[in-house]
Amino acid sequence: MKSKKYVIFLSIVAALGGFLFGFDTAVISGAERFIQTNWQLSDWTHGMAVAIALYGTVIGALFGGIPADKYGRKISLLWIGILYLVSALGSALAPDVIIFMIFRFIGGLGVGASSVVAPMYISEIAPAKNRGVLVALFQFNIVFGILVAYFSNYLIETANLPESWRWMLGVEAIPALIYSILIAKVPKSPRWLIAHQNNVEEARKILTKTDPEGVTEAIRLAIEEREREKDKVGFGTLFHGKHMKMTWLAILIAMFNQLSGINAIIYFAPRIFEMAGIASENALLSTIGIGAVNMVATMMGLYLIDRIGRKKLMYIGSFEYILSLGLIAYSFFGGQIGAELLPLFVFMFIASHAIGQGSVIWVFIAEVFPNEIRAYGQSLGCFTHWILAAVIANIFPFFANEFGPGSIFSFFAVMMILQLIWVATKMPETKGKSLEEIQQDLIKTHG
Repeated sequence: MKSKKYVIFLSIVAALGGFLFGFDTAVISGAERFIQTNWQLSDWTHGMAVAIALYGTVIGALFGGIPADKYGRKISLLWIGILYLVSALGSALAPDVIIFMIFRFIGGLGVGASSVVAPMYISEIAPAKNRGVLVALFQFNIVFGILVAYFSNYLIETANLPESWRWMLGVEAIPALIYSILIAKVPKSPRWLIAHQNNVEEARKILTKTDPEGVTEAIRLAIEEREREKDKVGFGTLFHGKHMKMTWLAILIAMFNQLSGINAIIYFAPRIFEMAGIASENALLSTIGIGAVNMVATMMGLYLIDRIGRKKLMYIGSFEYILSLGLIAYSFFGGQIGAELLPLFVFMFIASHAIGQGSVIWVFIAEVFPNEIRAYGQSLGCFTHWILAAVIANIFPFFANEFGPGSIFSFFAVMMILQLIWVATKMPETKGKSLEEIQQDLIKTHG
């Protein structure tokens, strides 16, 4: 029981990076209209001001695995907290749009790096039997951060504070500081210690506290894996022989995550509701509903992920995606159901994402790579996720105005049909297996 409480504490602390991730991602939805008005931005510049954090996220995701590999997961998590803190204060105090974008970019670096390092750290300390739910705490914290950001935005706007958008962005500094302090209390990753420092004794001490039942077997398999992979490190390794299957699994789950349209809704929720004729204040209030549905459905995903497995959750999410996206598109095309039901369809979509892709993606990417190259594999998967997120957020206002939101959401629905086919034909189940056992299974089925 003591070990269970300890590993839950470590997982929650690491997963708080997800809270900042979610808060930072969603907080801009309440501020973006004020920013456009305040600095009189064109549609293109406005899109860039919103999306710039995502471009930082792309860089953070691509290169976040390098310091995590060289200096360790713990040190990387600490610097991520500092990036969030600097970004929150700088964005809130920015005198012009250029300075604003620089600090939002810095926050994006933190988001991207945290999406690489936090799930990886949790997966490397967690016992196999409940690794899914512990890694998925990262996703829970993301959606909790989104909900808090939406609620915070609503409270600040209704309080009629001067330059309320600055307060919206600056509030993030408080949880960023708390997170940075707490990270100092977590140990290093035991699997990193074995794979990169050959420090079996320190790894054993940590695993004895986090996974006392599986410590001996975990160390034996980790040492064997280190011997197999010791000469194979770097991004290039991901595209060689037996690792190609793992690499494509990570790339495709990340691609489909964003091709669902999730970030278009998270970033532009109030604007989407206003496009359907919903009043501005009600549109902002409706975003709180998005956050609440997201959190409840994520909790359901956490409950199920180690019970029914990753693949079944993806089946459930895929079917619900197709239905909800079809209804959203239908409502924008002037369907008889009417725009007044659009918030309900959006809530259905958010629930689809939370119980399926949202619960599974960070767990799955953290599981499919060997210990020695997990940092690089995690970076590649997260890079794929975030480059698509950045592009979609940047071009969504233009395409929505040019072609209409109905066409955009129809495209997302078609992409989710392709995801369903991929889940049915290519996605393996990883539930209940140690990280090393998953690698062995994937290598056996290579080709």
